[in-house]
Amino acid sequence: MSWTFNKVAVVGSGAIGLYYGGRLAAAGEDVKFLVRSDFNAISRGGLKAKSIHGDFELPHVNAARTPEEIGPVDLVIVAWKATANPHLAATLPPLLHEGTQVITLQNGLGNCECIASITGPERVMGGLCFVCINRISPGLIHHSGGGRVSIGEWRPGIPGRAAEIARRFKAAGIHGTAVDNLEQAQWEKLVWNIPFNGLSVAEGGVTTDVLLAPTDGETRIRTLMAEVIAAGRALGLELADDLIDSNIDRTRPMGAYRTSSMIDFIEGREVEVGPIWQEPLRQAQAAGVAMPHTEALLKRIEARLRQKPS
Repeated sequence: MSWTFNKVAVVGSGAIGLYYGGRLAAAGEDVKFLVRSDFNAISRGGLKAKSIHGDFELPHVNAARTPEEIGPVDLVIVAWKATANPHLAATLPPLLHEGTQVITLQNGLGNCECIASITGPERVMGGLCFVCINRISPGLIHHSGGGRVSIGEWRPGIPGRAAEIARRFKAAGIHGTAVDNLEQAQWEKLVWNIPFNGLSVAEGGVTTDVLLAPTDGETRIRTLMAEVIAAGRALGLELADDLIDSNIDRTRPMGAYRTSSMIDFIEGREVEVGPIWQEPLRQAQAAGVAMPHTEALLKRIEARLRQKPS
């Protein structure tokens, strides 16, 4: 019998967790949400999503304050920011039974390794969310673009599980796709994340349209993207040159889009510096590839984070 799942736990009930978990729950899946700071608001008011793919609402959200309240499930979706990963060691074990699988929807590199150190590598998958989504207030999210999820194995695991998750996502109105090479999908997303998330913070908390507006703005972004592609290729990945044009072209229609790192910065939360910039730089260096523009960007980000946002 092929692998499938029934009970789902969403760890991290911000924009990503509420949107994807909410879509699954609205489609009838058995989904429980681990909710902390927004627990009272979501328990009382439920979940509302304004989405380009159709608004939806969950008047009642199956929310819990602790993983012990949720108990063992078949699939854990890790959707909180990677800055919360130190809490995984206490959060994941109560959610696991002998067959539980775990998928991370987090940005950057190193998250699968963190989960595998707790669960073992055979349980771990990664999902890359290519989506424009923001949390407006507790229980209210705005989905303004994209939504595709690329799902892949971190290490060889149970045959067909990535395809089964993608199938169930599709049934819930999510464009889910199983990919053969998770690492390639991760680096493809970094082609966008490294420049846009990085510059949005380095420039003091600005939106994507502002980054693209000046004459040299697009040039800077293209230079960073080319550097990421070169690093990925040095790691043996097949990253196409047209990723630059396609990422620029899909960003312009977003308008005044606030990147996740920009939001974290202006709201005084910790920014995902490690997985988005430090770990890719470390891997590139290990492969013998220099990323001078990305290094310079990281220094600007770190300097900005030492200041208060204006």
